[in-house]
Amino acid sequence: MEPATTLLTAGWCRHRVIAQAAIATLGYLSPVDLLDQLQLALGPGPGRCRTSLPIQVRALPGKDLAALAVAPGGLGTYEAAAVAAYLMLGHRPGPALAAALAAHAAKTAYALAAGALALVVPAPGALGHLRLRPASRQVEDSGMPPPQPVDGPVVLFLPAHNEEATVTGVVARMPSSVCGRPVRCLVVDDGSTDATAQLAAAAGAQVVAMGDNQGLGAAVRRGLAEALDRRAAAVAFCDADGEYDPAELERLVVPILEGRADYVVGSRFTGTIQHMLARRRLGNQLLTRILAFIARTPISDGQSGYRALSCTAASAAVIGHDYNYAQVLTLDLLAKGYRYQEVPITYHYRTTGRSFVRPLGYLRRVIPAVWRELNSQNHLAGLALPRAKLAAHAVSAAVERSRRPRGMRPGGAQAGLPAVANRPGQGDHRLHKLPTDNT
Repeated sequence: MEPATTLLTAGWCRHRVIAQAAIATLGYLSPVDLLDQLQLALGPGPGRCRTSLPIQVRALPGKDLAALAVAPGGLGTYEAAAVAAYLMLGHRPGPALAAALAAHAAKTAYALAAGALALVVPAPGALGHLRLRPASRQVEDSGMPPPQPVDGPVVLFLPAHNEEATVTGVVARMPSSVCGRPVRCLVVDDGSTDATAQLAAAAGAQVVAMGDNQGLGAAVRRGLAEALDRRAAAVAFCDADGEYDPAELERLVVPILEGRADYVVGSRFTGTIQHMLARRRLGNQLLTRILAFIARTPISDGQSGYRALSCTAASAAVIGHDYNYAQVLTLDLLAKGYRYQEVPITYHYRTTGRSFVRPLGYLRRVIPAVWRELNSQNHLAGLALPRAKLAAHAVSAAVERSRRPRGMRPGGAQAGLPAVANRPGQGDHRLHKLPTDNT
């Protein structure tokens, strides 16, 4: 009798046998004979890996048709059983094996496609929420009018880290008043090792020292808390590196003071960009498109460093990580139903110093932070609250903070730190004005 047609795939890798054999024979094949053939194919020692090794197996006459397979899971694989079935129907071994492999491949492709779809459908899938839910764009309104801004100043703060070359000029360009309200200038010194704090104080800004360098997100979180502690009617912030013009502050705060918006972003791409590196322009536009898709909101500049918030939005804002704020702040406020608006601004690329943004490191930190923001319990719970209730709660919290002595905060907070910024691991949050040359 002719030897049976046999296909064997085998390997001996890292001291473990991985083998699969699909054997179709017109007779009886002893398992002992099969194991002998398998051992010969594998070789004597580790480190040798072979695939698709043909083995001729002697068939014993007078025995029934049999199919046998050896695999890591044991005896009886899909291909072996399928080949045996095809042979019993009268097909040749070669086409039978090809048909069995094709059927298995189709089944595997279907399983992979169905599994991939199940990652996102139905929402939330295995990957969680990947976009803001449509209902979160317009939180249920109880019919109450939006709260009017409190009678206070406009606070503009500058997060700064080693910006001694530019901080004096930025502070000097800050207007003394906008819309009939005085402007208070703060510089949040995020662990600078140069003369940033001293030069800012000498230029007339009040300096808030963060202690160690904690990140831009942490500095913005601290700046918002300090502005609320001063009962600001509107809070704005921009970078201290000279890329944004403080003289354009009125553009950002007018929609807030007139009650038309809660959160205003200065858009470089609808305004004037005097210079921007091509790779940064491309990266900004790509990330902005992704953010607009996730937020289900038209956004033209998702990474702008010039923004303004009403006192209610600033009080309710949660910045979920210390590294940056841009995307998570927007998603947080949109999810809570605060009104979003953009205004055109002027942008100048920095001529001194070096940006902290590195593409790979930036994405490695921002992408997980965005996912956590979309799936955080605070975000999901906030969707159930009407915007008017959120606003009323924020106003009440701001008024209560303004009535407390500056040296007393609940939960043992340090002097001068409002409860909203009293978070573990944020370093020294004590507020003090650094000595200047003329004091």
